[in-house]
Amino acid sequence: MKSDVQIAQEAMMRPIQEIALEMGIEEEELELYGKYKAKVSLELLRRLETKQDGKLILVTAINPTPAGEGKTTVNIGLSMALHKIGQNAISAIREPSLGPVFGMKGGAAGGGYAQVVPMEDINLHFTGDFHAITSAHNLLAALLDNHLHHGNPLQIDPKSIMLKRVTDMNDRALRNIIIGLGGKTDGVVRESGFDITVASEVMACLCLATSLSDLKHRLSNIVVAYNYEGKPITARDLQAEGAMTLLLKDAIKPNVVQTIENTPVLIHGGPFANIAHGCNSILATKMALKLADYVVTEAGFGADLGGEKFFNIKARTANLNPRAVVLVATIRALKMNGGVVKSGLAQENLDALAKGMANLERHIENIRKFAVPLIVAINTFPSDTEKEIRLLKETIGQKGITVVETDVYQKGGDGGIELAEKLVELCEEESSHFTPLYSLDASIEEKITTIATEIYRADQVDFSPTAKRQIRKMTELGYDDLPICMAKTPYSFSDDPALLGAPTGFTINVREVKLNAGAKFIVALTGTMMTMPGLPQKPAACSMDISEQGEIVGLS
Repeated sequence: MKSDVQIAQEAMMRPIQEIALEMGIEEEELELYGKYKAKVSLELLRRLETKQDGKLILVTAINPTPAGEGKTTVNIGLSMALHKIGQNAISAIREPSLGPVFGMKGGAAGGGYAQVVPMEDINLHFTGDFHAITSAHNLLAALLDNHLHHGNPLQIDPKSIMLKRVTDMNDRALRNIIIGLGGKTDGVVRESGFDITVASEVMACLCLATSLSDLKHRLSNIVVAYNYEGKPITARDLQAEGAMTLLLKDAIKPNVVQTIENTPVLIHGGPFANIAHGCNSILATKMALKLADYVVTEAGFGADLGGEKFFNIKARTANLNPRAVVLVATIRALKMNGGVVKSGLAQENLDALAKGMANLERHIENIRKFAVPLIVAINTFPSDTEKEIRLLKETIGQKGITVVETDVYQKGGDGGIELAEKLVELCEEESSHFTPLYSLDASIEEKITTIATEIYRADQVDFSPTAKRQIRKMTELGYDDLPICMAKTPYSFSDDPALLGAPTGFTINVREVKLNAGAKFIVALTGTMMTMPGLPQKPAACSMDISEQGEIVGLS
């Protein structure tokens, strides 16, 4: 089979104006970025304010493994399949970060014959949204250090500064740095560091904002440090929110592109789900709901991270009513959860599959806690055997869950038609009674413990002395009514990436708790989770190149 980039390069794309017009976007609401991509004005939401929303479908997955799950691929394939059976559908997904593109994970535009195009543009600079977010964040950091340099009239305690700078790249050497070295004109010497752009609170603010004014309000509330009296210092105190919003005036507008089969896609924002809330923007989702009968969205990594945050943060914030969930699994990944090493996944192994299905079963149980109808999609591989598929279908079917095979990677929309048909049936036959997992009135500790015990199935939560002190301070300042954003390894229900399957008898270790007052959630960092990833021994970047004729190779 051809590589992803080869398939994408051979796609017969249509001018984006045609795609947009068929979606219901008017010409004056479209801002072109070349021939095949554009931004959509927020005026569209005002024009369609009274139009009834379509059905919102969340695509999530089991815990990721090196065997591959294909959540985004299924998302895109499902939207194409819905079109093939006569439904008006739009896919609403996140933008890729350059960190994983050049690192180990690769891009985030789908794969095979279920891709979003132009794939090269989307996986690289696209329309510049991430650069704008990076610039807005670093402007705030520069204004903060400039304030210190010019006498510190706000009496900021340099040791209390929480704001780091960001860059959209995996670069472990920037995790801990010292700034201000040199002479007196070179700033105040202090310890600092970098996070990856997708972990920036500015990214979260943009993705959770409902308008430009709401974005400005959220940015103004970002807490950057505390003064010597222990009172929070915000971006508003530094008079930064106006200029920050100005830098984001175009980035706030969702981007419209198309799939290989010319199905429309709104792609916007890109917070990671292991260190941020892991969902595309509220604006893009709301826009899609006004334009389509079915909106197929996703949340990063497994349902224990992105799925939980989609329900408890995004859906609650935007008052969304998810209509159904598609839970993606592969037999390869389930066998790896059952103890098979990657090199042995091509061999039939019913015992390992049976053991590994505990991971899938736990995700099913968790999703049911949110009272949203559920369907399981098996993203098939050529190595899957009839016996393995039968065992998976029978085991999960006994729980009253519909299980459907999909092969959108090799067959495009045709490979997802059964899934699309079963999903439509599910939405017509079962009602959604979506309910968040916890009340915002609960204490910070109670909310964290609820997620850890109800979703991860930990026996208990251990809060470090630092975390306890931070929680007390947030509570005293009145921030205890915010939802929780867990920063945890995506590879396990626990905070230990080596504990695969459905582990029990473990403790979740919360080492630090961070306030994101602008985004309006609290981040709980568990285990050894980093907000600045590193590159692998052989980064994907080392296999990438471009010819004199502009042909790109090695991008996936």
